[in-house]
Amino acid sequence: MPKARCADDVRRFTDIPNVGPATASDFERLGLRAPAELARCDGLALYRRLCEIDGVRHDPCVIDVFLSAVDFMRGAPARPWWRYTAERKALLAGG
Repeated sequence: MPKARCADDVRRFTDIPNVGPATASDFERLGLRAPAELARCDGLALYRRLCEIDGVRHDPCVIDVFLSAVDFMRGAPARPWWRYTAERKALLAGG
């Protein structure tokens, strides 16, 4: 199934670029019910909450995927998740 070209085309979490079934499940476990809710979220905060829920430290690349999904749902063009690695590192360095 092709991914959405813009946030307005997203109907399911898996329509978002970089989001597969596992990440979609993570979003649902985090209490999100609709993809549009991501536009009001903080990707790093979502990651930290997921780690708390699961009682483990997930791979930091999960942050990159969350950042990419939030950014896309805020209207940014689709970018590979690894383009968010530098942003993640800066966020973690700052707090």
